[in-house]
Amino acid sequence: MFRFGLSCDQAAVGQLGFPDVTSNPMVEKLDDLRSRREQAHNAGSQRSVERQHEKGKMLARERIDYFLDPGSFQELDMLARHRAHAAGLEERPYTDGVITGWGTVDGRKVFVFSQDFTVFGGALGEVFAEKIHKLMDLALKVGAPVVGLNDGAGARIQEGVVSLASYGGIFYRNVLSSGVVPQISVILGPCAGGAVYSPAMTDFIFMVRETSHMFITGPDVVKTVTGEEVTLEELGGAMSHASKSGVATFVSADEKACLDDVRFLLSFLPSNNLEEAPAVDTGDDPDRLCPDLQTILPASPNQPYDMKKVIKEVVDDGEFFEYFPHWAKSIVCGFSRVDGHPVGIVGNQPMMLAGVLDIESSEKAARFVRTCDAFNIPLLTFVDVPGFLPGVDQEYGGIIRHGAKLLYAYCEATVPRIQIITRKAYGGAYVVMNSKSIGADLAYAWPTAELAVMGPQGAVEIVYRRELQQAADPVARRAELVAEYTEKYANPYNAAERGYIDDVIDPAETRQKIVQGLRMLRTKREELPRRKHGNVPL
Repeated sequence: MFRFGLSCDQAAVGQLGFPDVTSNPMVEKLDDLRSRREQAHNAGSQRSVERQHEKGKMLARERIDYFLDPGSFQELDMLARHRAHAAGLEERPYTDGVITGWGTVDGRKVFVFSQDFTVFGGALGEVFAEKIHKLMDLALKVGAPVVGLNDGAGARIQEGVVSLASYGGIFYRNVLSSGVVPQISVILGPCAGGAVYSPAMTDFIFMVRETSHMFITGPDVVKTVTGEEVTLEELGGAMSHASKSGVATFVSADEKACLDDVRFLLSFLPSNNLEEAPAVDTGDDPDRLCPDLQTILPASPNQPYDMKKVIKEVVDDGEFFEYFPHWAKSIVCGFSRVDGHPVGIVGNQPMMLAGVLDIESSEKAARFVRTCDAFNIPLLTFVDVPGFLPGVDQEYGGIIRHGAKLLYAYCEATVPRIQIITRKAYGGAYVVMNSKSIGADLAYAWPTAELAVMGPQGAVEIVYRRELQQAADPVARRAELVAEYTEKYANPYNAAERGYIDDVIDPAETRQKIVQGLRMLRTKREELPRRKHGNVPL
């Protein structure tokens, strides 16, 4: 009988069929794999890592770990390396400067790539791009959002035209994915030259104050070509793009706050265009009245009020995630929930330029409406619009063309659409703001609503011009005519008689009407005529 113990010699162990671990080739292979993985996890030099942290920036892997649910990240192409030997790139670090893979956010699948500034400055080469191509292709196949964490120096100069062609592959996939899966760009460092066009074609762009920069040409080139002196922050900083250019959708104070905001945004979006946006139980009573709305409008129709207060009264828990909060402020857009379901909200803002539609506000709202429609998010529109902004600059800048974008977006939208007119609804701007005549499913008006071709003052000046010129007391006569016009036309009842609005409601009932309307419209099905695509007035 054998006794198995420490005294057994090596030959005996082998004869009994036990593996000889000291000569097992798998052990050596696993050690080699561990070594390679270790190199991939520490691809950047120690000095590069220190510089990144000195700037207050997280590393590429730290960002992924913070953003995704703990332990959910599954990496792709960890051991990929460039093959640009002819370009003089002797170093061949694993990952090639970008970390790619998938994980979950609140348990929902998300694809993510994170550019690594510590490896070649995050510059894009052939293999770098191939990793992103593969990720985007997978996301499109399985129907999940793509989040890009951008922190790179643009095209890898040593790889020349190969890197430029590689960018083209990303741009092409951005367009294929547009309106199919949500695409979110997070700018966490430099993003220059051709690299800016991929974020520009995604659905949302996040930036961080002081550390994020986007531009086609930097300050030095601008000075050389035009003679203008401008700082990096002024030219391409987060607030410049958030308030002037309309490029940055959201701006955050730091990287962690930014990634938290991205997670929050994803909670309002479906994974793809074939799914519904996720509903949650907010605990806010769907039958709740909003008595504060009865007193929110000022006594004079020419005095402003904050449309965001109206929105927050109506939606669940007063929660409103505003879209482009720093740009085109005469219109308010953003995401909320009503009855637990995500909604996209558009509202004129009387606090800014009386809530007029101008070039920028038309573009902002048009983009938002099309995004919501692409991803099955119902649209709720609050109307208090005196018209389009007059002026030579607006006309020469193309207010006709830009205003038509918003009109086109609403006409094309097939998601449930509800209009609430709180006060002014004048002229073509009323029609553009999701009116019944361009396809709104339900239209309600408060008793304070004024639906007319134009305001009483302007209308009287035009219609009664000759009478006013001949009147003994033009001021008194003008006041009389304005009062008559207001009583006859500046109210919601003519529109209600015609069916252009479905009901005149007590403002306190606004939330109840919206909840019931959206519940009814949840099974709405509408298809546009078959065509290759429409021709948006770009």
